[in-house]
Amino acid sequence: MVADADQAKLHIRWQEDDESLMSLERLQGHWTEEQYLLMTDQTKRLLEYSDGYLEVLPMPTEEHQDISQFLFLALLAFLQGIGGKVYYAPLRVRIRANKFREPDLLLVRDAHDPRRQNRYWLGADLVVEVVSAGDPERDTKVKRNDYAQAGIPEYWIVNPLTTTITVLVLEGETYTEHGCFSRGEDAVSKLLDGFRVRVDAVFDAK
Repeated sequence: MVADADQAKLHIRWQEDDESLMSLERLQGHWTEEQYLLMTDQTKRLLEYSDGYLEVLPMPTEEHQDISQFLFLALLAFLQGIGGKVYYAPLRVRIRANKFREPDLLLVRDAHDPRRQNRYWLGADLVVEVVSAGDPERDTKVKRNDYAQAGIPEYWIVNPLTTTITVLVLEGETYTEHGCFSRGEDAVSKLLDGFRVRVDAVFDAK
């Protein structure tokens, strides 16, 4: 059992190798929220946290970065016109007590939104995930439930495996599909009035 943050510091200066990942594994189930925050303050690795467990995310591919960069720039241009803010990972969002995620992109429509905290956000208006080939269900199912639980009004699932962009909108406590957009179509936001991107342009971004 990890007793406090001082003990966790012994495991923070880890190298990117199998032995260090094993040292994290031995502590699984015992990490506290503050230990997770301390860990992610001091590493460049993307880590998520859920009820005592650290989740090490895969390094993004070039394709992933191309897609995410294209969407970030499109959202940035749009939000500058209405006074909003958009950021890319790493930036933690707190889903609830003892659960944090690292969306690929997250935004608020109002730059003065009080959920914007310096260390992590307490929510967002819209999040984007680019689906990972290694574990597509993480973005299409697990995080769909997480972001709905956090009350995030809109969730974009950008899937290079199917070249589709699914826009989900929160109705009550669950998401419903605003649209699943394919090549030849524009992906359209419900929340951001007037925001749309060409699906081909997203997946052909270089």
